[in-house]
Amino acid sequence: MLAAIAESDNGRLVAMASRSAERARQMLEPHPGVRIVDSYDALLADPEVDAVYNPLPNSLHREWTVRALEAGKHVLCEKPIGLNAAEAEEMAAAAERAGRHLMEAFMYRFHPAMREFVEGVRDPIHVQATFGFTAKHDGDIRLQPNLGGGALLDVGCYTVSVSRWILGEPVEVAARGRFEQDVDVSIASLLTFPGATTSSVWASLESPEEQALKVVTRAGVLTRVKPFSAYRDPHDPYRLMVESFGDSVLHDRPVAIPLSESIANMRVLDRIAEAARP
Repeated sequence: MLAAIAESDNGRLVAMASRSAERARQMLEPHPGVRIVDSYDALLADPEVDAVYNPLPNSLHREWTVRALEAGKHVLCEKPIGLNAAEAEEMAAAAERAGRHLMEAFMYRFHPAMREFVEGVRDPIHVQATFGFTAKHDGDIRLQPNLGGGALLDVGCYTVSVSRWILGEPVEVAARGRFEQDVDVSIASLLTFPGATTSSVWASLESPEEQALKVVTRAGVLTRVKPFSAYRDPHDPYRLMVESFGDSVLHDRPVAIPLSESIANMRVLDRIAEAARP
């Protein structure tokens, strides 16, 4: 994201807030001139900052997004936008009150090849979406329940998002998960949509690298390998996302991923989480 902002046509890096000034300095080595501030509050008080990118742990998305909006900043918030749909709704209400733009950072939706793939789907019958990898150490925030960890929120949000992008809103949800220390390390769900079309979604924090999208249509099978990766061929989906958000901010245009979409995605994630509980 640092490179995407720095290389964008309509944005620039101004400041970074970090608990570790040394770590921030290391991250900003390729970007001289960016100020380091010692608190998130100081960043939100900075008059030079027009918009904030919130990459904090999932459990802090709502708090610091709302505080940024109340400070008059536009916010690009990392996915998932919150821990649940209620948080997403609260964040949307805060953006409305503040008159500021808020968008969930689902960068994969900005890659031209991904858009072309989805727009080219005709008469789908079934979607299969998978995203898994191994979280390598116990201290990983993705394995901490108090920080909003778990496979569903971390990578399952992608599989649900793309299924809904293609098929619409599910009417039925079934799910099973494998839990360790109150964290879903693997989770699978079958979503049923109007017309009895279906999607099987699977996410894991304990598997080898796995990422694929398959769409069964009446005319054939469409497959996209690594649909959620940051392809740079030559398109950089992170830069495209930043530029799209920047355009919304500069010209007061609706964001490309509306908050209604983010709330709807969180509602499905909530239903999967509830169905998967033992």
